[in-house]
Amino acid sequence: MKTDQEINVGIDTGKHQLDVYIRPIDEYFTVENNEKGIKEAIKRIKKYSPVRIIIEATGRLEMPFACAATKVKLPLVIANPQQVHQFAQSTGKLAKTDKLDASMIAHYGEALKPRLTEIKPDNVQKISDLLVRRSQLVDM
Repeated sequence: MKTDQEINVGIDTGKHQLDVYIRPIDEYFTVENNEKGIKEAIKRIKKYSPVRIIIEATGRLEMPFACAATKVKLPLVIANPQQVHQFAQSTGKLAKTDKLDASMIAHYGEALKPRLTEIKPDNVQKISDLLVRRSQLVDM
């Protein structure tokens, strides 16, 4: 589903879920922050051909999504949470819900057009492998 508007996607990352907001079409959805949920999110996001997907750096919880998005060549920005927070303060809209957080992250991307994050292809597999191993250790 292509549109003439510049599509920015904001993702609020939690330990167990991803809250996704697609701006300016005002679509919001939530998926689990696991392999199945990430695949679903990427499938839904991809149909809009976004110019950037902005996800905050949150203690590495964002990395499974970041690796998956990089593998399918989606334009990704791993944003500094402090910069996003300062942007939210400047607009006077400090978020109180996951949906508002995701919306604010997308708005940040649209307004400031941050540079895309480049994850080198050889590092994507290494990071993916480490994330799988980390998950195994956490489960044990």
